[in-house]
Formats: sequence, C-alpha cells, structure tokens
Amino acid sequence: MNTRIFENRRVWQLTQAEFLTAACLIAAQEAEYAPAAVLGIARGGVPLAEVVAEQLGVSAVVVRARHNAPVGIQQAATGRVLLDRRHNEDALTALPDASSLLVVDDICGSGATLHAIAEMLTATVGPSGVRTAVLCRNEGSDYPLDSWGWDVADWVHFPWEPAPESGRLEALAPLTRLRTQPQAPRTRA
Repeated sequence: MNTRIFENRRVWQLTQAEFLTAACLIAAQEAEYAPAAVLGIARGGVPLAEVVAEQLGVSAVVVRARHNAPVGIQQAATGRVLLDRRHNEDALTALPDASSLLVVDDICGSGATLHAIAEMLTATVGPSGVRTAVLCRNEGSDYPLDSWGWDVADWVHFPWEPAPESGRLEALAPLTRLRTQPQAPRTRA
C-alpha cells in the first residue's frame, strides 16, 4: 500500500457546483465505454454514482466498503478494507453478467478500497471490464485510475459532509478537464 500525502496546509473544499461539473465530465468521458451500471462506494461515492448514472441513463448501485473506520480529518489509512458482503451480494444480483462497469468514489487515497471492490466484482459478477473514476486522487496514490478531477495533498471536504471542525478551508480550483491514464478497461483474469 502506498502512502497518502498530507501537507497539512489546508482542507480543500469541493463546492456543490464543482462537484456537478466533475460528475458531468466523468459521465461524458465514460459514455464511450457504455457501462451497464455505475457503482458508488458508500458513503462518499454515492452522490457521484447517482449523478453519473443519471447522465448515462443506467442504474446506480451502492456497494459498501470501509477503509477508515473513524470519520474525521487525516485519519490514518490502515490498508485493511472491510466489505459489507451481505449488502454487496444483494446489490450486485441485479447486474448483468459479463458487462462493463464503472466504479466511482469521492477520493482515492491509497487505492485500497478501489482495489478491494474490483477484486470483489471480479469474483462475484465477472464483468467484461471495470473502469474507475474519482473526484480527487491523493498525490501519494499510484492506483491505476481511469479518470479523476483533482490531485490533492491534503484532506478534502465534500459538499455532503458536515463542516470540518478544524483546518483552513480553501476552494479547489475550477475543473475544466479530467486527468486520465490512457489504458484499456481492465478485464477479469
């Protein structure tokens, strides 16, 4: 597991308007890959999944995984991801076999959560491809994302979260394009 970077200079703030801009950019980019569904990792990935799925005209499916058990600023990443197997099995039953899927989350800190979800999907659904998109990527992550909005080196406050108790809030720069890594969709082994 790689190490997340925190400069401890600020708490980045993602506004609702910038969130919607990023979600629409992700939907526009992912349309060419025709995902059968958009899977949002609860909690932070759910708002993104709902907007992207609506834009693409497909279902939003909520999967549950926890990497940071305590909620709060700058919690250490443990590398251990807890999957809610019962919920996830129920949520995934409606997905068509051998289809392309898009997994979204609010942030990729170390990549451990996205990795655990991708392994779970491969083992249970057998998708023809899994693509990943997040709003923010911590600069310490080397997880192979397909697209993301911002590179960050500090904690991020998202519009659906309660205001942080400490830290100087600083708005993320307006987003005009996504960051990407050119690659073919990952397929199951």
